[in-house]
Amino acid sequence: MLAEERFSQILALLAEKRTATVQELCEALNASESTIRRDLLELDRQGLVNKVHGGATLPSGQFRADEPTMEAKETLAVGQKAAIAQAAAALIRADDFIYLDAGSTTLAVARAVNGAALDAHYVTNGIAHARLLAQKGCRVFVPGGLLRPQTEAIIGAAAMAALQQYNFTRAFLGTNGIDLNAGFTTPDPEEAAVKACAAKRAREVWFLADDSKFGSIYPAVITDLAGGSILTNRCPDPRYRQQTLVKETEA
Repeated sequence: MLAEERFSQILALLAEKRTATVQELCEALNASESTIRRDLLELDRQGLVNKVHGGATLPSGQFRADEPTMEAKETLAVGQKAAIAQAAAALIRADDFIYLDAGSTTLAVARAVNGAALDAHYVTNGIAHARLLAQKGCRVFVPGGLLRPQTEAIIGAAAMAALQQYNFTRAFLGTNGIDLNAGFTTPDPEEAAVKACAAKRAREVWFLADDSKFGSIYPAVITDLAGGSILTNRCPDPRYRQQTLVKETEA
C-alpha cells in the first residue's frame, strides 16, 4: 500500500473515532508499527493529526459531541490515567477538603488514595467514587441531585446548591476536551455547570486529562484555560503552558 493510501485510511479512521492507538492503526491497515509511527510523524508534520503517546488524535479545534459511557471510558488510556491519578493523589494532604469530580480519571484517583490522603475529607458527585472512598474509611459527602446515567454523575440545581456550602482546598476535575481557545469543555451543559461551580469554590483547581483530550472542543464550556491547572501524562503543545500551569507525569 502506498503511503498516500495509508494516510487517507488513517485520516478516515480518525474522522470516525477521533482518536486511535498505534496498535489499532496497525491492525486496521495491516501495517507494521514502525510504518504507522512514521506515517503519524509525517501527518503530524503536515498538521493533519496530533501525534500523542501511543497513537494520534485530530488536530486542535476539532468539534466533538460524542460521549462514551463510564464503562467504555475506563478501558481507554488506562496506563496514562493511572499515572495521572497517582500524581493527583500525591498532592492530597490529611487536612485537605477535596472535591473529586465524577469521571474515569478521577475514579482512578479514588483508587490511588492512600496514606495521609485517607484522612482528608471528600465531596464527590460520582457514585462509584463515593463508594470506593467510603470503603477505604474516608469521610465522604455526596450532594443531592439528578443521577446522569452516561457518566454516573450527580448533576442539577440541587447538586450546585449543595456545593455552594463548601470551600475546597483542592478540586480534581475531569474534562472531555482541552483547547487553546475554547478552554475546558464537556458534552453536557448541566455537568459542565456542576464542574464550574466546584471550581469556583476551590482554592486550587486541577483538570486531570490524558493527552488524547488536547485539541478537542465539546459543546459545554467549563472554564477557560486560566480557570485551572492541568495534570496530564504529556502535553502535546507548549503553548498551553503560556496560559496555565501544566504538570506532566512523563516529564
